Amino acid sequence: MHRRNFIRLAGGGTIAAATGTLAACGVAGPHYPAEAVEAWQGPVGETEVRRRAVAYAITAPNPHNLQPWVVDLREDGVITLRTDRERVLPHTDPLGRQILIGHGAFLELLVLALAQQGAGSEVQLWPQGPLPEALTAWDDRPVARVTLQPAGQPDPLFAQVLQRRTPKSDFDTARPVAPEVLAALLASQRPGAPLQAGGTVDDARLGPLRALCWESAQVELLTPRTMMESIHLTRVGPSEILRHRDGISLNSPFVRAVAALGMFDRTAPPAEGSAAYESAMGRFEGHSRTAMGFVWIAGGNTRADQVQAGRAYARLQLRATALGVGMHPMSQALQEFAEMAPHYERVHQLVLGRPAPRSADDATVQMFCRIGYPQGEVPATPRRPLAQFVRA
Repeated sequence: MHRRNFIRLAGGGTIAAATGTLAACGVAGPHYPAEAVEAWQGPVGETEVRRRAVAYAITAPNPHNLQPWVVDLREDGVITLRTDRERVLPHTDPLGRQILIGHGAFLELLVLALAQQGAGSEVQLWPQGPLPEALTAWDDRPVARVTLQPAGQPDPLFAQVLQRRTPKSDFDTARPVAPEVLAALLASQRPGAPLQAGGTVDDARLGPLRALCWESAQVELLTPRTMMESIHLTRVGPSEILRHRDGISLNSPFVRAVAALGMFDRTAPPAEGSAAYESAMGRFEGHSRTAMGFVWIAGGNTRADQVQAGRAYARLQLRATALGVGMHPMSQALQEFAEMAPHYERVHQLVLGRPAPRSADDATVQMFCRIGYPQGEVPATPRRPLAQFVRA
């Protein structure tokens, strides 16, 4: 093999197998530096109720592992949540919808962690009005203001917060997800929740949904600006992983060796038809093909709806953890960049039986995930230190 092509395979192919859209490809090693995943040990040494709750909340799922949260604790008895405007995805998430879903997941874990300590929560979304549609117009207005109340009631789902993982590997096709397991998973939502969770394990529906996952993944891989957005967030080896503790972490010996030699190619996505491209797409096709069911969250598409979708998603994944089921977002078809438009239309037809939304009040699929049983260890994902999130 020509040396330059080999380097592109080692760099581009491995990146493509582990980043952003392609996070489902799962070649990232399961063993990261212990300090990078220390958040998953819980709030060691923290005694103040709000800080302890935030320490749990930073383990929340979020797009591209950006961890885009800023928490203001300067007002007694209040937690104010804002967005880190430097941690957005202008190409794959041009409207900021996925970023705000990540804020909703954070809020749900925060509320659970407060309740576990006996504190209730009054959550006010957008106390100064919602963020505008354009990312370039985002400002420092809060996403939510959480006021502590007496007599919080612990939720059984809290027990899964530090156990929760997102599997990025093929599921076991010999283990179907039973309908009663799906029903138990969907029952995780709070009574009166503004968005609805749905799902299917019906063989007749799985084929078209698997095909949708595979086809929409190819769009993101073949769109240079969206693929490069993921590549730029890739962290290679212990030093980079510890320095950033965010993004997509790669720690396999082979990738580390290539990077140490200065030959890890992050300048361009793998070329279509190359061995690297075929390898990455083969992995993603496998993830789509091995989906043993799907779950989704749908409702309106206001800024409040987007945050509420994140709260619902966090509860779904915590319940999946309790049931021993893997749950992995396959939301490429929901991305709002222009090249994805046909698949955005298709996912709404397949899931809701109606056209894609034309206004914020129309029914919108906010999250779309595959479910199944992982075949091996699912690693925890690096998190930044608590102090980097808190203003106090």
